Amino acid sequence: MLKESFETFVTELEVDNEEDMMSRYKRILKKLNGEFWGEESEEEHGYIVGSLGRRTAIKGISDMDMLFVLPTELKAQYDGYEENGQSTLLQDVKKVIKKIYPRTVVRGDGQVVVVTMNGAKCEIEVCPVFERTDGAFDYPDTNNGGRWRKTDPLPELAASEVMTDESSGHFIYICRMVRAWKNNKGFKLGGLLIDTLVHNFLNDDKYAKYKDSSFESYLDLYKDLFSYLKNMNKEQSYWLALGSRQHVYNKDGAFVAKAKKAYGKLKDLTEESEELYDNLRSVFGNKFPLPEAENATQAYRESIEISSARKTEEFIDEKFDGVDIKYNLKIDCDVEVKGFTRKSLRSMLSKFERLQPRKQLTFMIKENEFEELALRTKDPDYNFRVYWKVLNRGSEAIRRNQIRGQIFPDAGMGRRQERTSFRGGHIVECYVVHNNVVVAKDRIKVPIESSEITA
Repeated sequence: MLKESFETFVTELEVDNEEDMMSRYKRILKKLNGEFWGEESEEEHGYIVGSLGRRTAIKGISDMDMLFVLPTELKAQYDGYEENGQSTLLQDVKKVIKKIYPRTVVRGDGQVVVVTMNGAKCEIEVCPVFERTDGAFDYPDTNNGGRWRKTDPLPELAASEVMTDESSGHFIYICRMVRAWKNNKGFKLGGLLIDTLVHNFLNDDKYAKYKDSSFESYLDLYKDLFSYLKNMNKEQSYWLALGSRQHVYNKDGAFVAKAKKAYGKLKDLTEESEELYDNLRSVFGNKFPLPEAENATQAYRESIEISSARKTEEFIDEKFDGVDIKYNLKIDCDVEVKGFTRKSLRSMLSKFERLQPRKQLTFMIKENEFEELALRTKDPDYNFRVYWKVLNRGSEAIRRNQIRGQIFPDAGMGRRQERTSFRGGHIVECYVVHNNVVVAKDRIKVPIESSEITA
């Protein structure tokens, strides 16, 4: 039944390395407390914030956000430096952490100290803060000579906890499934904004009934949630975060168009729809579970395909440690039209043009936000790798035994040469991988007339 699929899915989305991360968090906190407070406590003066703190993170998360509260009297010391006391503070915290992790990459990152934990498959971002009289915190920003900025995450944790109780846990489940959708479709949407939008949705009078939701009503719930998101103003630059009412920003509003497509996939579905599970997997990813009967039908369909074509497709969530989309990546393709004349494939698609066989294609990265960050900070630890995937679809691909779909590394130029060969709705995907976690992803469809793509 569908309700079991939803229930199984949210369970399988749970973070699977939290215990390991927690042990490292406690070790860092104990060392910092010893250095700055003179007491070796694994509990005092520290908070886990962000998605992990709000309990809305999912498997594959690539960072833990940690606040470490310093003695208030030390703030005057760092204010007393002639230049950028904030930078000095980060360096002091970094030196302490290096004492317990001498061979681990520890770097200052503008506002936090980042500890790369390869064994735990994550990064712990340590943000040293000073408590303010209003209960919020001042944290260091080393940019432009240094200054203090305000952060107020504790009301966000409290608001998340209240909504979790009011919805019998479904607030957390919904937030996790929205993250799965975001990672599957490969677009940037911050965790705090996700939780804020879901919180606002459940507090909207029109949709407040879903606070008393159950897995039986999840299909209707996600129809309404995507309808709610698709009707937002994509030009809106910020929202007021749950609990804290701090500004939480979104640069491009891409989630609005993505929600419109998701809504289109779900709006006409019922539990009896033939395309029910195909469409749910299209929205939330191939990890969305099939019931036994559907799984048997799917296995039969695949066995028919395998009989005439090798099943060669690879999947990023199986090849790498996790998928946690946090950066924008945009790819395009130059299509050879006549000789040296070239057209943008995305431009052609916008005009509903299809490709003809025997055309030279050059896929390229047009925007890589992670690379821009690496160049801007000049930090060698912002290393990354680029991978490509070319997947051929359709009966012709099966007949020719050329499904492809393997994930292979970029040759170093951010480009991929292919050639159109035969009819089908083919796909090219590109991934940016940092610390063996996919942090950016984009795809482009390649519709070929009359006769997949060949290397």
